[in-house]
Amino acid sequence: MHYSLLIVFVLCSQAILSAQDFNILVYGAKPDGTTINTTCIQSAIDDANKKGGGRVVIPAGRFLSGSIVLKSGVELHLLPGATLLGSTDPKQYIKINRWKALVMADSQENIAITGKGEIDGQGRPLALHLDSLFYIGQLDSVDYEFPEHRPKWYLRPQLIELVNCKNILVRNVTLRNAACWVQTYDRCEHIILDSLRVESDAYWNNDGIDIQDCRHVRVTHCFVNAADDGICLKSQSPDHYCDSIYISDCTVRSSASAIKFGTVSHGGFKNVTIERINIYDTFRSALAIECVDGGILENIKVDHIKAVNTGNAIFIRLGDRNKTRPAGTLKNISIKNMEIEVAFERPDYAYEIRGPELPFFHNIFPSSITGIPGYKVENVRLENIRISYPGRGNNGLANMPLSRLEGVPEKEGAYPEFSMFGELPAWGFYVRHMEGLMMKNIEISIAEPDYRPAVVFDDVQYLDIQSLNIRGDNKATQIVLHKTGDVKIDNDSAVRRM
Repeated sequence: MHYSLLIVFVLCSQAILSAQDFNILVYGAKPDGTTINTTCIQSAIDDANKKGGGRVVIPAGRFLSGSIVLKSGVELHLLPGATLLGSTDPKQYIKINRWKALVMADSQENIAITGKGEIDGQGRPLALHLDSLFYIGQLDSVDYEFPEHRPKWYLRPQLIELVNCKNILVRNVTLRNAACWVQTYDRCEHIILDSLRVESDAYWNNDGIDIQDCRHVRVTHCFVNAADDGICLKSQSPDHYCDSIYISDCTVRSSASAIKFGTVSHGGFKNVTIERINIYDTFRSALAIECVDGGILENIKVDHIKAVNTGNAIFIRLGDRNKTRPAGTLKNISIKNMEIEVAFERPDYAYEIRGPELPFFHNIFPSSITGIPGYKVENVRLENIRISYPGRGNNGLANMPLSRLEGVPEKEGAYPEFSMFGELPAWGFYVRHMEGLMMKNIEISIAEPDYRPAVVFDDVQYLDIQSLNIRGDNKATQIVLHKTGDVKIDNDSAVRRM
């Protein structure tokens, strides 16, 4: 996969760089931050495409624009000091596929967005302009989220949306202040996202990078600071799925989950490698692997993840939100070499846009792996993992004793989230409806006492534990086995079988 993507990148780059430059100043663009330059920039793109490909150059300055459409063979290149500035007027945006965006393309190939400049969507004033249209009667109430008091996501333009495209390179640019998702790649093939900087804590739904039903994708050396999920894989169509994805050497800060599979998972995810990721100040899960819409999630490798100040370490969930077809499958997951520090206070207090508070009292949530009755998570290997928890679990605040294990709700069709079950009966790991789990060289610790045992296994078959080190918990029962069989534990002195 990596070699083929490199070849695509070299061929694509040679094709573009060997062609001529098209400077938008020649087409009448004004770098004053107030003149709408949409037509000028689009004319340069159209000319480059008609002449067999080329580089559309945005020089230093602030160039205000509405939606522009990339075309085959065209590289949009932002020089140092250049800013492509999104208009705050919603009428300046169009959609050619699903949603509106500042930079978009559909069914194009050999396209690129490069350079040391910036794309700034001015997302908050743009979103607030849309919000004002509702209050003066120009925005239909069906397009308004009343509980959240904001326009629905599909009305708020993204910075980038590329759909059904091939051979994509996005490198070095800084992406700022989206009104919705920052960038979406939907049903595309052969994508390289390298050395991007995402700074988008501007408004709601600010996902940093969304890869949706794409094949052969490489995301490397990116910094993502997002008000929603950091790097998120999605599958909207039952006829497509994400396949052959490589994500490495990235830093993520997220007011939701840092690395996430799911939200939607109709087709699924196959053959994904994630390695060398640094995570900090993340409100929800450092790593969330979710399949709840009938898709197939398999062959996932995660290696060398370090997270500090996160609300949750690992969340793996197989659910059934679709209900129109059988639940999907979630299997063959390898997670190793992780070091996670879970926070006691909410980790995203310094964000402009913070994740919503939970509507119930709870103690710190453990990592969890959960299927549903009749559909088990299969074949997960956890190795060389260290998770430190703050402890302070208080049964006066919220209580889920071992005598009420059957009371942990299934929530088969609920939105997947580490907090979805409410208070859980373990502080370190909670595993339910699982077949084939190996835990090797695992250390979990608490800084202060917690009323719960460290680990609860409920309806788990083929459990192999090799060196599970529990620190800071001196209770006689640290590991609970409930309806669990075919178990190998190298040290079962603190195990309780129920």
